[in-house]
Amino acid sequence: MTDGPRQRSSTAGSAKDAAAEKESGGVALKKEIGLVSACGIIVGNIIGSGIFVSPKGVMENASSVGVALVVWIITGVITAIGALCYAELGVTIPKSGGDYSYVKDIFGGLAGFLRLWIAVLVIYPTNQAVIALTFSNYVLQPLFPTCFPPENGLRLLAAVCLLLLTWVNCSSVRWATRVQDIFTAGKLLALALIIIMGIVQICKGDYYWLEPANAFEPFQDYDVGLIALAFLQGSFAYGGWNFLNYVTEELVDPYVNLPRAIFISIPLVTFVYVFANIAYVTAMSPQELLASNAVAVTFGEKLLGVMAWIMPISVALSTFGGVNGSLFTSSRLFFAGAREGHLPSLLAMIHVKRCTPIPALLFTCLSTLLMLCTSDMYTLINYVGFINYLFYGVTVAGQIVLRIKQPNMHRPIKISLIWPVIYLVFWAFLLIFSLYSEPVVCGIGLAIMLTGVPVYFLGVYWENKPQCFDTFVDKMTYMGQKMCVVVYPAETGGSSGGDEEGEEKKEVKSPLSVEDGDDHKAPEC
Repeated sequence: MTDGPRQRSSTAGSAKDAAAEKESGGVALKKEIGLVSACGIIVGNIIGSGIFVSPKGVMENASSVGVALVVWIITGVITAIGALCYAELGVTIPKSGGDYSYVKDIFGGLAGFLRLWIAVLVIYPTNQAVIALTFSNYVLQPLFPTCFPPENGLRLLAAVCLLLLTWVNCSSVRWATRVQDIFTAGKLLALALIIIMGIVQICKGDYYWLEPANAFEPFQDYDVGLIALAFLQGSFAYGGWNFLNYVTEELVDPYVNLPRAIFISIPLVTFVYVFANIAYVTAMSPQELLASNAVAVTFGEKLLGVMAWIMPISVALSTFGGVNGSLFTSSRLFFAGAREGHLPSLLAMIHVKRCTPIPALLFTCLSTLLMLCTSDMYTLINYVGFINYLFYGVTVAGQIVLRIKQPNMHRPIKISLIWPVIYLVFWAFLLIFSLYSEPVVCGIGLAIMLTGVPVYFLGVYWENKPQCFDTFVDKMTYMGQKMCVVVYPAETGGSSGGDEEGEEKKEVKSPLSVEDGDDHKAPEC
């Protein structure tokens, strides 16, 4: 870790840079994410391959079709409540970085760093690697109809997918959001086809498993622990609902569009999840659904005939869009962490013309490519899934703490405290059950997170590092700036709606001036 931009002064051309930035408007993240793209980010990140491939996680633990549908509905409602809490935090603390920024500002640097540490070390690299591997599996499967695709081929195609989407994200925010919009629309169209076919099945009278007497007939004994596990599976299926908060500073009119995107997207996803599961049971019994490794593909084979190829293509397109959305949002998290001094300061810089956080994107891509080389990423996901969910509750609890500590703070959106309380009750229930049912897995996850404590004190808290270390870091930062043609943003605070009154510019260290080089004058973005 290095001292962050807020902790160090400029060593080259500070006055000259300041004058140039004042005159030109400076380099800054563009506000290019409108309402449609905001909805695309939320929906595209929530709906990955899971609803196409394996919704059986909820079904097998719910023990009946009826209880499974109830779990999907309740989990959707709880997700909406959590997103509502994040909406208030997002406009109260209008910074990119999502729950990392909120936890850091409310509970202090160490708590925020631990959230960032587990995300950098495991969560995002592993999740992106798994989604990319799922994409390559569905692309290559038609070429190997009688066997599994070779593992090296899967990893190579996954790497190509990651490199291509990293290039798109480095080139333009607009390109990245357009890719997200197109592939989100594609997966929604595929799910709409599934839902329509389910409605046709119901109209034909094929709704045996939807009749109340049959829907709640258990295929195994009901168990409170299993039902709690079904809720946990459902909660993971809704994962990604908070990703829009990672890009708040690039959102057009966030006070309006952040809550509006949440109000549109979460009910839409809940509707799609519930009715897709209804459609599945119109064509398959619960036993057939649980036996399938790719439910949407089996569903397509039963009802689409020669057009059954649509379903595996839909899964591939869905996962491709999922990789793009995850790269886009996770790079902003790393960008925000570097800006606060919790990651190498090079990651807090953006391209002087494209206004994209190229170093953070390259770092995200590289860490994911390294994960593709390991065979333990699924194990790592199991270990840290508990920690990821833990920080959701910590963040929502922070909303209550902020209300108590700063009751008069300006809040463009202010919800009733009953909503965070409801979310925390549900969250505590799932967390306690997770600890009870898998104490070893949860304990290892906590241990992985706590490895960040000594890193924080050595890399962040310790300010007076040896001069040789600072000199080395400066040289590496300068080299990185030259290679990527990046500088610090002129504005590092999270202003919203274009209102910059009262915002203080933070003093940053920039070994490379915006005027160094041939024609890298800072444009007004």
